[in-house]
Amino acid sequence: MQLGAFSVSLAVKDIKVSYDFYSKLGFEQVGGDLEQNYLILRNGDNVLGLFQGMFEANVLTFNPGWDQQCNTLESFDDVRDILAHFKSQGVELSHEAINGESGPSSFALVDPDGNSILVDQHV
Repeated sequence: MQLGAFSVSLAVKDIKVSYDFYSKLGFEQVGGDLEQNYLILRNGDNVLGLFQGMFEANVLTFNPGWDQQCNTLESFDDVRDILAHFKSQGVELSHEAINGESGPSSFALVDPDGNSILVDQHV
């Protein structure tokens, strides 16, 4: 089972300060909007999302259907198949937003240590 592109979504206190810090580490903005309090940063294949006021805690994010550069993959495990597999394994969900038979949908869960995990398909 392939979960897709991986990124970490950070719940930041001051997005401008965080952006300045991660820029010094070599991350460049590739998406988002500073005025809307979210930015997507990249350093090679490493992706960070900075989110001010949107999440209570950091989130591990997987994007089925995308490679690390947000390019759509020709073949991938659909979020619905991943969800069915997780359910068959007895994994409890914290949120489920599955729409239709294909296309964008998502679900979330929490690991045993309280870390939030989002599986968010955009294609």
